[in-house]
Amino acid sequence: MSASIYSMSVSIYSMSVSIYNMSASIYSMLQHIIDLLKTDGMVDKGDIIKNLEYSISVLDTLYIEETKRLFDDDDALNEVEPDAVPSEVRDWLAQTFTKSQTGTRVQGERPKFKSVAQAVRAGLMVDRLYRRMSSCGSESAVEPPTPVAKILKDVDQWSFNVFDLDEHSGGNSLRYMGYELIRSQGLISKLRINGNHLDNFLTALQVGYSKYSNPYHNLIHGADVAQTVYALLQISGLMKWLTDIEIFATIIAALIHDYEHTGTTNNFHIMSRTSLAMLYNDRAVLENHHLSAAFELMKSEDKNILSGLKAEEYREFRSLVIDMVLATDMSGHFQQIKNMRSMLSCAENIEKSKALSLILHTADISHPSKPWVVHKRWTDNLIEEFFKQGDREKVLGIACSPLCDRQTTLVEKSQIGFITIIVEPSFNVLGDMMEKLVAVLQNNNTLVDSGTQAHTILEDVEAEASQLNHIKSTNLKSLSMKEVAMVKHWEVCLAENRKKWKELAGVEDDPPEKSDDRNNNANSTNSRSTNRAISRSTSTTGLKLDARELNSQLPRSLSKADVHHRN
Repeated sequence: MSASIYSMSVSIYSMSVSIYNMSASIYSMLQHIIDLLKTDGMVDKGDIIKNLEYSISVLDTLYIEETKRLFDDDDALNEVEPDAVPSEVRDWLAQTFTKSQTGTRVQGERPKFKSVAQAVRAGLMVDRLYRRMSSCGSESAVEPPTPVAKILKDVDQWSFNVFDLDEHSGGNSLRYMGYELIRSQGLISKLRINGNHLDNFLTALQVGYSKYSNPYHNLIHGADVAQTVYALLQISGLMKWLTDIEIFATIIAALIHDYEHTGTTNNFHIMSRTSLAMLYNDRAVLENHHLSAAFELMKSEDKNILSGLKAEEYREFRSLVIDMVLATDMSGHFQQIKNMRSMLSCAENIEKSKALSLILHTADISHPSKPWVVHKRWTDNLIEEFFKQGDREKVLGIACSPLCDRQTTLVEKSQIGFITIIVEPSFNVLGDMMEKLVAVLQNNNTLVDSGTQAHTILEDVEAEASQLNHIKSTNLKSLSMKEVAMVKHWEVCLAENRKKWKELAGVEDDPPEKSDDRNNNANSTNSRSTNRAISRSTSTTGLKLDARELNSQLPRSLSKADVHHRN
């Protein structure tokens, strides 16, 4: 017993010494920052200086008070029962702790026993203050200009126009979007993210997205998908369903999901036998590359946004990001929709990784669900990228992929097919999934997922400093299935955009009763397509469903449907 207490006391002492040393270091650091700011006349730093000076005064007072307590003649060690703390431990704490603070010791003077715990508490307060000030200073690394900040106020709106953001940000839409989404959820301080490293990472992402000058799969697309994912989580209220790590993983997955995209499909890589196809054995070629290249970025010392994560947090983050990005491979589209329908028909909880993967995948193909001015611009960019691939395929002497031939592609009808066969059914399933999740959360009144119990943040200082990433139990009584259904903005946009494409194609729009019948039978129609897709995906070639196979499944009137084979 004595040995155990002695060991514990050694640990307390070591922690106390570190705390006091840290206090001195922070004091010097803050004073240095003030000196630097005072010599730079280019920035108005009055408020910053006042805050820093106040922090220094708090630290100085804290240090002095705690030091005085150590030499208080009223020894709190006497309050402890003799049997509770062995005399050798008592003497060791008194001698060693006093000496470590003063360098000299007056014979017979010993510190209060409770001052050890107080020093620990004070140090944790210092650590919390330092972390908050550090993260606050880091957040200024990507301070958006006023026009950009104004646009980003609507970042949770379905009608958000990412092209406006890119124009007003000087081509930095992904950088500002990524920073805003991470900042808005308080993740910079919660996950101990270095602001400069985050800025370097986002800037490097933009460079990678611009590597091949793609009309469609570029940094604007990355920013658009990230914003759409964010809006879906906010619209549904499911942001409260997620832990900090899960939110962070979802945002990062959306930002990197097409990093260093080559502007060509997976099928192009396979047919032309590129080095990427060889590296990834013809399986999810681009998706694997997006992940590998992005995680290599995050390993760089000046771009390491994961350095503050604990080992288990990193493993969870990486696993979620990999699952989500791989799920954006369109060859697995029908299987993914089928699997989610199966989960929705069961009473069991929906796996978070599956739900988040569907959200990202749907966001990736979501431009037909946005206002016409946005959707039309994305369509023009995508078709131009397809045509560029077709031009390359002709030069290489390989078969021209669907929708990639400038001479034969029917853009209007392809979009009608894309909306009817791919996008609308995907959003129907997504909406059903969100409604079920909200209903489950209402019943449970707490956020629990697949056996993982929700945690609460302890109120005292020590726990707050060490448990910042734990989940708060959240009551979602205010959310209802009716409210989720009311905010499905995509339904209106999908109907309007399909109608416009039919007008441009000279195709008569369905009468109201047929339109209703189509919506009612959407699940059964897509189910038949899914079965055919799954059957084809098990062919002896071992390749998953590609654009040609999907094209053959569409109604004869939509044989040129744009399957948006984004890979």
